[in-house]
Amino acid sequence: MAASKVVLITGAGRGIGAATALAAAEAGFDVAVNYVSDAAAAERVVQAVTQRGRKAVAIQADIGQPADIPRLFSQAEQALGPLTALVNNTGITGPIGPFSQTTDDTIERVFRVNVLGAMQCTRAALDAFSRAGVPGVIINVSSVAARTGSPGEYVHYAASKAALEAFTIGLGRELATTGVRICAVSPGSTLTDIHATAGEPGRPTRVAPKIPMGRLAEPEEIANAIVWLLSPGASYMTATVVQCSGGL
Repeated sequence: MAASKVVLITGAGRGIGAATALAAAEAGFDVAVNYVSDAAAAERVVQAVTQRGRKAVAIQADIGQPADIPRLFSQAEQALGPLTALVNNTGITGPIGPFSQTTDDTIERVFRVNVLGAMQCTRAALDAFSRAGVPGVIINVSSVAARTGSPGEYVHYAASKAALEAFTIGLGRELATTGVRICAVSPGSTLTDIHATAGEPGRPTRVAPKIPMGRLAEPEEIANAIVWLLSPGASYMTATVVQCSGGL
């Protein structure tokens, strides 16, 4: 019998993370659904995964709090068995506005979650892969902002995603001979509540005309790219950032 495929997805209670959890379940993964505060949303994702015939568990942890990360990975393995994949999906922007008005607290929190948290989760996943003796896969969720810079909106967020892409390329090359693959998906603007959280719920309408395809992505479209990179079909891909941005 083939070993179970187990993926931990950070920020999986909603948006791209939730869509990725369902797509991963359909691809045969058991899923650890990480969330920060919305337990009800995470449980709905767990139920949707189990309805697809896979096991799932919801685990509260704040990726911006280093002390939470060892517990997150321990609980995931206790519930589902050895991890074979990680999706570093959690990301925050802070308020939309010019960089000159961005506070130190916002910049620090964004980098603590988007960069340091992803790095710490990656290190925990590599340890889990080593203990299990599996050539695991790690997918980092970046943003088209890493290339555009997001002037006038959230330059600090764009810088954090550029750092995540550099991390993906560097570590992917460092580990290429070990069998561990590390890639990133760079979504364009996507129909999630990140826009409302950043303070501009109408942003999708404003930015859609700038996208060559003329619309924002559905979360499922980004999730499909992520899960394909987790699959054997992407076995010769590592240290790579895949653009999924409607032509931007």
